[in-house]
Amino acid sequence: MNPKNFFAELKRRNVYKVAIAYAIVAWLLMQIASQIFPFFEIPNWAVRLVVLLLVIGFPVAMILAWAFELTPEGIKRAEDVDVSKSLTRKPGRKLDFFIIAVLLLVIGILVFQRLHPNVSPAVSSSLEKSIAVLPFDNLSRDPDNAYFSDGIQDEILTKLAGIGDLKVISRKSTAKYKSTPEDLKTVARELGVANVLEGSVQKAGDKVRVNVQLLDARIDTHLWAKSYDRDLKDVLTVESEVAQEIADTLRAKLSPSQSDALATAPTRDTEAYNLFLKGEYEEHQAESALIAEPFDRAQTFYRQALARDPNFALAYARLAYSELNLFWFVTPSSYLTSAEQAEIKANIDRALAIAPASPDAHLALAVFHYWGYYDYDAALRELDRVLELQPSNANAHTYRAAIYHRRGEWQRSLAEDERAAELDPRDPVIPTEIGATYIGIRRWSDAERALTHALALDPHHVPAAVFLARTYVNSAGDIGRARRAFDSVPAESKSSVAGSTIALMIDERVYLDVIEKHFADAFKAWDSPSSNTPEARLRQLEARVGIQVLAGQGAVAKPKCEQARTLLEARLTQRPGDWASLIALARTYVCLGRNADAVRVARQAADSLPVEKDAFTGASLLAALAEIEARTGQAKEAIKILRRLITAPAGQVVSVARLKTDPVWDPIRNDPDFQKLISEPEPETVYK
Repeated sequence: MNPKNFFAELKRRNVYKVAIAYAIVAWLLMQIASQIFPFFEIPNWAVRLVVLLLVIGFPVAMILAWAFELTPEGIKRAEDVDVSKSLTRKPGRKLDFFIIAVLLLVIGILVFQRLHPNVSPAVSSSLEKSIAVLPFDNLSRDPDNAYFSDGIQDEILTKLAGIGDLKVISRKSTAKYKSTPEDLKTVARELGVANVLEGSVQKAGDKVRVNVQLLDARIDTHLWAKSYDRDLKDVLTVESEVAQEIADTLRAKLSPSQSDALATAPTRDTEAYNLFLKGEYEEHQAESALIAEPFDRAQTFYRQALARDPNFALAYARLAYSELNLFWFVTPSSYLTSAEQAEIKANIDRALAIAPASPDAHLALAVFHYWGYYDYDAALRELDRVLELQPSNANAHTYRAAIYHRRGEWQRSLAEDERAAELDPRDPVIPTEIGATYIGIRRWSDAERALTHALALDPHHVPAAVFLARTYVNSAGDIGRARRAFDSVPAESKSSVAGSTIALMIDERVYLDVIEKHFADAFKAWDSPSSNTPEARLRQLEARVGIQVLAGQGAVAKPKCEQARTLLEARLTQRPGDWASLIALARTYVCLGRNADAVRVARQAADSLPVEKDAFTGASLLAALAEIEARTGQAKEAIKILRRLITAPAGQVVSVARLKTDPVWDPIRNDPDFQKLISEPEPETVYK
């Protein structure tokens, strides 16, 4: 059949018209699925399944339209039909009328959506239904009541975050603004919202007054305002009422479960709630500073709240989350003991038993699976549940990004971080994580851009400065620019940031001295630890020993190495899976000349968390094993690992520029294979 006859036959058999009709009907079905399914709480995968089936069905419909025709005897195969007896013209006319009717319906829907934008599913996440809840003013005479106004603001924000039809900005971003900013339009633009809620709280004895006003920030116009005068025991209802009023004003649609969550109070015990809010205030301080004391205070308040109300599910969930944060960010260990695991899991289980639909409990369980067991699949399932219950939960996206990062799914990690940044645009942690991901895959200019943005948001954000310095060293060996990366983190800021964070900054700054072999300066930086805890003293000891070994002072360092060995072996007796202590012990064994033990322990650490299980930490552990092998006369094995890492997404630890400058590799620097490795152009990083 020549092309001309083929296209004529397509027209005769109405294939074109069937294609048009199918496309229009498919579009309508997708609109119905995206609009109706969420209201009945049908999972998002069902919408995707409808779309997939419609796509698969299109070629099937085309084949059927070509292969069969309508005749007076019914439907027959096209090859068996006499063209003179075909009825395709009649169905063709019917298809014309059908297409015209459906097109009119589509035009009507589009016009209606244009005139009533609140009913369009696409507008659900648009600027029209976006809101930021600014910090509430504490108008109480007692400044210590700041925790109470913060708590009221936070709980209103949390309730709004559970409404799928709204985009709600995270408290971490809104906390950086005044309660009533002078330039509201700028604030709204920076946060990416159309609407802003301002408020104040005045607490006097057992009486509370809450004033709130909702504004369209684009034109600085009041949309709604109200004052609530309540007894303290009734304050819990205010948060629900405010959230409901906002939802009504913005014409946000709520599913039945979202309406129930909005009206549900976390506890009926006023004193328990008051203690909980004190715990929340301390927890927020702890998450900002990353030091143990406010975490301990927060957990004390949570436990006191639970003593008052043993059915306070939210307090159980937040207590577990606080314990996990303390372990991950403050406790110098990569390993939870069985007793610690049992306590945390028990609190999560209690929360879920009382409130199975608690997003905070599911978030704590996700983090428990992630940090406690590196069980990424279980963690992702829980995070999916969090986002079903609380669509504007930026933390859930951040954790998803971190998990994909560790699974080596770099593009998915970046996509999740970008979504988190939409909900939390002023938090420097997110662009810092994006920058760290770009470092891993050696996209140096992208890393620099993200980390510079993080420092623009918070010039004192130490991790951003650390990763920016690492970008300059690992991409080009530029020590001067690396030092300048710390210019925005003044020394006087040490008193206001975390001890663990300062240790991170000292590590990176000191290592710049080590790279340039300014060992006296490096020793001086570690003379005074950031705190006087046993862990800080051990870190100081490990660092001094490491610098002495790199400086060629191993013999002088041996007494200190023996001291460090005793402490590390004791820790590993309690925490045998602590890979960070294993690597520190391996370096100590090198100092003591126990080369076989050093390699054994370093290999144990690398095997405990392989790259296949953790692309980020696993790569660091492999690099540490290569370092130990290089220092114990096993150059061939060390270079084999380095060749593997130089093409893998491991830019945070290995790059050609880093290999050229880092004194760790001095023992194998003159090896011909090592020289060949660093003389070649850096190969392309393979990642997905």
